[in-house]
Amino acid sequence: MATTSTRLSKQARREQLLNTAVTIVRTQGADGLTLVTLAEAAGVSRPIVYDHFGTRPGLLLALYRRLDERHRAAIAEALQETGPTAGEIARVISAAYFACATDMPELGSISAALKGNPEMGTIQREMLGSYTDLMAAELLPHSALAPEALRLRCVGVLGAAEAVAAELNRGRASADDAVTALSDLIMGGLGTRTDR
Repeated sequence: MATTSTRLSKQARREQLLNTAVTIVRTQGADGLTLVTLAEAAGVSRPIVYDHFGTRPGLLLALYRRLDERHRAAIAEALQETGPTAGEIARVISAAYFACATDMPELGSISAALKGNPEMGTIQREMLGSYTDLMAAELLPHSALAPEALRLRCVGVLGAAEAVAAELNRGRASADDAVTALSDLIMGGLGTRTDR
């Protein structure tokens, strides 16, 4: 059993474990990530890892949530720095979405490993709601649609974004083409073309 003499706070240890987990998934895929492999790679005892995550699905869910939080934070930060037009907002949302999709390919691997897990379904619905609300709030001042109608279109656009990201990750589309396609879909869903 591997141990480390460095004493970290519970939160700092959790961050260390999640950082190590990302590295394992990037190098070995989600199948290579277990509580045991994480303990060994992080240089801690198994009980420490079990104390933080309980089970392998608990670990994968925590990692998925963390990566998603980073994804949303990157989009929110990019939106703070964007111009005021709908076209600029659409382009920033699209570029940030695909940057995260290509920079964090482990999200798909983790999602596949958790397929069928009921908690994963709940998390994904929460995430979709959060992304939808963020997108709709940014676009609402530029749309002629009622808020509920715009929100529903954002749901559809995010479904399309996932499909385009899959094409990008398979090498069937360039990043520029993916951003342009998603930007066009966002703009087409606004119900107005006056703010291009």
